[in-house]
Amino acid sequence: MRMIMLVQFPAEPFNTLVRKGTLAAKMKKILDAIKPESIYFTEIDGHRGAMAVVDLEVASDVARLAEPWFIGFNANVEFRIAMTPEDLGQANLAALGKKWS
Repeated sequence: MRMIMLVQFPAEPFNTLVRKGTLAAKMKKILDAIKPESIYFTEIDGHRGAMAVVDLEVASDVARLAEPWFIGFNANVEFRIAMTPEDLGQANLAALGKKWS
């Protein structure tokens, strides 16, 4: 299942990794392991952050995808379901509307 993974980085240890020059290597190691479909770095609620599109085959993939950020950055991680227009079309909203109206 395609998900949007939101990662919010606290100032530490991020600042220390930047100062030591080791941030890029750590980030590359994580990205090589989790293989996101795409990832964008941004701010989230005024903090450094990232938004990644990832694929979960089983629920336990949450740990595989989130733990590197928890352990490596003390980050907060959230997941959101991501549907393509085709996915939404398969939901049969018209039938659901009739059923629940």
